[in-house]
Amino acid sequence: MEEEENTRTPRAVFMAFGTKGDVNPIVAIAAAFAIDQRQYHVVLITHSAHKNLSTYLAANNVTYFQVSTPPVLSAYRDDDASGSVESLFSMKKKLIAREHRQECLSIMEMVFGDDPKMDGDFILINFFALEGWNLAELFQIRCIVAAPYVVPYSAPSSFERRFKKEFPLLYKYLQESPVDQVCWKDVIHWMWPLFTEEWGSWRSMALNLSPCPFTDPVTGLPTWHDWPRSPLLLYGFSKEVVECPGYWPSRVRVCGFWFLPEEWQYSCNKCRQVLTPLPSGHLSTNDDMCLQHANLHWFLKTSKTVLPIFVGLSSIGSMGFLTNPGAFLQVLEAVMEITGYRFILLTAGFEPLDAAIQLIATKTCSLSDQKPQVEDGILLFSDHLLCFSGTVPYNWLFQRCAVAIHHGGSGSTAAALHAGIPQDGVGEAVKILKEEVMCQSKIRHQTSF
Repeated sequence: MEEEENTRTPRAVFMAFGTKGDVNPIVAIAAAFAIDQRQYHVVLITHSAHKNLSTYLAANNVTYFQVSTPPVLSAYRDDDASGSVESLFSMKKKLIAREHRQECLSIMEMVFGDDPKMDGDFILINFFALEGWNLAELFQIRCIVAAPYVVPYSAPSSFERRFKKEFPLLYKYLQESPVDQVCWKDVIHWMWPLFTEEWGSWRSMALNLSPCPFTDPVTGLPTWHDWPRSPLLLYGFSKEVVECPGYWPSRVRVCGFWFLPEEWQYSCNKCRQVLTPLPSGHLSTNDDMCLQHANLHWFLKTSKTVLPIFVGLSSIGSMGFLTNPGAFLQVLEAVMEITGYRFILLTAGFEPLDAAIQLIATKTCSLSDQKPQVEDGILLFSDHLLCFSGTVPYNWLFQRCAVAIHHGGSGSTAAALHAGIPQDGVGEAVKILKEEVMCQSKIRHQTSF
């Protein structure tokens, strides 16, 4: 058995769920780790929606496993015949969560199987992959947490009071834990969801673990004899952007921003070949695009004197927050008429928005023209708005823009900081733009008499 353990390759599992902004930074770490630590068998587990990364991962000796669940769910509600409100979203979410966790368990069984565990084995998860924490306990491997942003949720105000009442001994031990071991700071900073019923039932029913972490499954008492170290928590931002307060857990490390290699970020293979990074490693200053994306190339070339404003929606549409794409386009059109600014709109492939753009473009072009495609870049509103559903590296694009208006994601924020341009959130920006349009309309109405 000992000889078998010595010959087995250590395994590093990177599990990341969510949108591109949630997943890509973890992918960047996995690829870099696989290059640096070639003795490891490196595995990435994420949504099938991110399968475009699989080719690059394979080239960097990272094995890609996909789960079929979507990165985000669009929230909606429905009324049944009796008039009571039935949350279809909640029902769908529970069903998908059950399938999602089972797929994660199956993949981990494939990765580790019945092989003996090694000290070097570990799993690294993001905040949307808490399945990984529980599976690490099941397979008796170390768990590391990494995120490109500060933990995006906080414990309910009643959490500590209820925890202390339900688990008095565990609460006392967490409060008195030695330095560098799991303590109350870890729980209140990010681990508190692990103690909710949502995870407790899965732990006990599917994994045969204690419903409550750090407790014995039979007695329910804290596992004093096997108390773990505080988990390493890596944050992917700069200390110049976010301060690290003293009340954070002792094992938090701030590492700077994590970016995918630039050549991984093009949706168009031809553009990727044209816009390759310079041998020095610096970003390409070339503006040329492939012939298929001539509109985007032309738009960037003709915006040298007055740079365009970038608008990126990312997951806003797929999460159900853009309910009227036509009205959104009308707001942009009104702003362009008043200000004369030019905009680049990245639709993130949100189908209702792409359809609204397609409809406007079809109405404005002649019947003999070829039907324009959003993935190739469509020009609207007297060529002041360029709509594009593909992807290009933000680090490259933002150098060619005056302002970035985006959904507030960590990747977009980091890229705008890297480019040194102003940025604002989509929601706040649209609100300001609507107010400006209404103000200008009021002035026009008053001066028309």
